[in-house]
Amino acid sequence: MTDPRRNAQATTPGRALIARLPAVRGRLTPDAPLQDLCWFRTGGPADVLFEPADAADLAQFIRQLDRDVPVTVLGLGSNVLVRDGGIAGVVVRLGARFRPVAVDGCRVEAGAGASGMQVATAARTAGLAGFEFLRGVPGTVGGAVAMNAGAYGQDTSDVLVEVQGVTPEGHLVRRAKAEIGFGYRQAPGAADLIVTAAVFEGRADDPGAIQDRMDRIAAEREASQPLRTRTTGSTFKNPPGDRRAWELIDRAGCRGLTRGHAQVSEKHCNFLINRESRASAADLEALGEEVRRRVAETFGVTLDWEIRRLGRPAPAVPPAHAPDNGPGSDPDTDQRGDRP
Repeated sequence: MTDPRRNAQATTPGRALIARLPAVRGRLTPDAPLQDLCWFRTGGPADVLFEPADAADLAQFIRQLDRDVPVTVLGLGSNVLVRDGGIAGVVVRLGARFRPVAVDGCRVEAGAGASGMQVATAARTAGLAGFEFLRGVPGTVGGAVAMNAGAYGQDTSDVLVEVQGVTPEGHLVRRAKAEIGFGYRQAPGAADLIVTAAVFEGRADDPGAIQDRMDRIAAEREASQPLRTRTTGSTFKNPPGDRRAWELIDRAGCRGLTRGHAQVSEKHCNFLINRESRASAADLEALGEEVRRRVAETFGVTLDWEIRRLGRPAPAVPPAHAPDNGPGSDPDTDQRGDRP
């Protein structure tokens, strides 16, 4: 007799897809949970999670992959919101093989999986300044390059020399900074790449002075951002000009606004929080859209998401029969916590 549970398992999206994928030296995991790989601790699974052995393994996989299979890259999960239905296709995560950081003179070469903190620390040890801002940038080198991440008056492009990566055709390439065309939170010349490594250049300085600057950045982050909560980096980009997203959000009355267990941070209102780790991705995204609506209505300014929203929503569930209490009866659509 056939066990129906085995049939159900065999027909999951991941198991159906994995049979079509090229052989690899790394690891392919079907129906892989992503919650624990993302700072929000929300979201559904990847159809298939691919952790390549090295850049050559990744390139060969991409080269042989059917073009109709979508590919998504996930770093530390510090700047993403994975939707509740998970991510279709293959999610590429660059593991330990992509984390080495090496210093040669004034140059630092880092794998795309290395964290900004790793790079800043290696540079400090070598007496190289210019990387201190990475102490305040959550995420990996690959993510920092892909979005030209920045903080405290500096951007990744300020110290970048070269990007290494894999093209959609599966070719390993190198691109100089001038080819990338960096802008505010964008790197159009690298948008087609899966970044595998980057080369940076700093300037000589005293390691103690560098550490002092890193400590000041760490203290400022601790004082101003909700680092002890389930959150990510900044939710929205600053609009053009001198305006700051958090100020517009605050003045639009959104500080502390909630939807379910999703909340706009009281401490820094350009951060969304997953309270008690019980918020759905749908609630977090809907709350962000409500913030955008209120800012647009109040100031005529459209805030652009800085967080990458990935994947598909959860399948629709038929509504339960419940009494209709009239307009405004949903307690989760417009609540604000009291400010301290």
